[in-house]
Amino acid sequence: MTEQQMDCALDLMRRLPPQQIEKNLTDLIDLVPSLCEDLLSSVDQPLKIAQDRSNGKDYLLCDYNRDGDSYRSPWSNAYDPPLEDGSMPSERLRKLEIEANHAFDQYREMYFEGGVSSVYLWDMDHGFAGVILIKKAGDGSQKIKGCWDSIHVVEVLEKSSGRNAHYKLTSTAMLWLQTNKEGSGTMNLGGSLTRQAEQDTAVSDVTPHIANIGRMVEDMENKIRNTLNDIYFGKTKDIVNGLRSTVPANENEDGLDIMS
Repeated sequence: MTEQQMDCALDLMRRLPPQQIEKNLTDLIDLVPSLCEDLLSSVDQPLKIAQDRSNGKDYLLCDYNRDGDSYRSPWSNAYDPPLEDGSMPSERLRKLEIEANHAFDQYREMYFEGGVSSVYLWDMDHGFAGVILIKKAGDGSQKIKGCWDSIHVVEVLEKSSGRNAHYKLTSTAMLWLQTNKEGSGTMNLGGSLTRQAEQDTAVSDVTPHIANIGRMVEDMENKIRNTLNDIYFGKTKDIVNGLRSTVPANENEDGLDIMS
């Protein structure tokens, strides 16, 4: 494997439709098997949904709640299929994980009005890290299909005083939309963005870790959404307007004559 091959593969994956990431990733690995491990660890894939058998709640699957072939539910803290010695957060962190799942469940309902969210935390030497996952799929009820997947990985470095912490957030959002209406025909739009942010913030009862992380995720999602809107929807509109004007050329000329 060469560094140039990896760069080209990642550049290609960024330009291909998000809804076909799994297929394209498999094709790339078949083409260059030596890239397999690096590609799987570098390319974010659309999130999959599973159901906790003990309580019937949905949760999202990713590498961060996976151990072998089993996945840990954030609701029951149990692995499916069952795993005796699976990786678990510490007691303190598990309590924080439960609170974070309830907090982001409300955040998801407020911003997405549906979908599924999951939060997973794990211990680090001088703090902890976690991932916040959100998935919202359109049901096609208005002849519009689509899906939003966001993956927010956060590292929290707790200062020795315990009153401050350094937060590093890496966020990836994948969005695709497909319409099939008589007036517009079939149209596909899709893309993904990855952004990073870091900040030092006070930690207290008023501003606990969950609140600090929540604000960072909220700000980042708003920025990514606006950027996706400008890049994909704004650019598409500009291209269409450049190809065909909605006003006949003679009317434009008449308007120019009047102005002159």
